[in-house]
Amino acid sequence: MKEKEKVIIKSAIRLFAEKGYTSTSVQEIVQESGISKGAFYLSFKSKEALLVAILNYYSETLQNRILKYENLQLPPKEKFINQLIVMTETLLEHKEFIIMHSREQAIPLNDEVKKIIFKMHIKIHQLYHDNFLNIYGEKITPYLWDASTILEGIYQGYLRILFFDREAFEIHSLSSFIFNRMDIIVNDLLNQQEGPLLSNQKVTQFLNKAQVFFEDDNRNINAIIAKMKQELIEVGSKEDLEVSLEVIEAEISRDTPRPAIIQGMLSNFAFYPEFNVYINQIKKIYHLS
Repeated sequence: MKEKEKVIIKSAIRLFAEKGYTSTSVQEIVQESGISKGAFYLSFKSKEALLVAILNYYSETLQNRILKYENLQLPPKEKFINQLIVMTETLLEHKEFIIMHSREQAIPLNDEVKKIIFKMHIKIHQLYHDNFLNIYGEKITPYLWDASTILEGIYQGYLRILFFDREAFEIHSLSSFIFNRMDIIVNDLLNQQEGPLLSNQKVTQFLNKAQVFFEDDNRNINAIIAKMKQELIEVGSKEDLEVSLEVIEAEISRDTPRPAIIQGMLSNFAFYPEFNVYINQIKKIYHLS
């Protein structure tokens, strides 16, 4: 990431935390960053694109700080506690932005934003899984998702208190306390007779559904175009529709597809009901009326 982009991101984080996402204008961001509006748009296409960059920046910062402990020769329990500490410190460092993001309904929760948030949750669960395996060995494998889900619930509960009262707990003491409670829970899971509640099969089914929901738009649109081509074969060759589809394909391959062109070509399919489902899918991807 370029230094100028970091300056814009940090300035925007401060403003979003102070004023809210909706109430902060691009003009205020560029003034805070000490750049021109033209320079802003060379880095980010819109305020929404900036929000995506902020979430990616936040995710990478958190990941890099956690990974610092991976190569240290520490006992597994001590490493896990230190990773909980650094994760808590990072979250508290950006707590105003996180609170703003969670409460401000006007923030555009488009597919890209939801995808980033979902991936962040998965990475956190993977962190928990890796540490549980290092501490308890392969015997914990059937209960990894139960254990990480329970830990997430406990951790989020205490984190909310810290967000509103930074002096409520000392972070190191809190991390040790949470780990010790989880140690009791994990040992109970390992000694119980019943199987896991969140089996690998259940989680796999959930992740498969989520993966389809968060699928990349480019892959979606290519699949839709392929189905439309097949439909053209079945309804018989119609030259005007074939040309329209070729124009749509050329347009979506551009770095910045023009919605008006796509919408104009889609209108040529309006009298063919068999294409309605595909038209609606494309309109959803490109936010067309």
